[in-house]
Amino acid sequence: MKLRLRTYTAYSIGCAVAWAVLLAVVAAGKGRRDMRNVLLVFYGWVIAWVSNTIARAVYPPPRERQARTQHLEG
Repeated sequence: MKLRLRTYTAYSIGCAVAWAVLLAVVAAGKGRRDMRNVLLVFYGWVIAWVSNTIARAVYPPPRERQARTQHLEG
């Protein structure tokens, strides 16, 4: 099985790991105010991620463009 790291799934897993580490570090070492601010940013990121995931599922990927010289010749 070929490992593909340049996928949306790999991006999502990487972001989840990064957020988990960040939230754990902030929760362990900072006050409630800092944790609240980080959680607000996290919630905004989650909203954007969900929006992007829905858009990727609903809208088809763009078609590949033909080279201009090939189009004019044939």
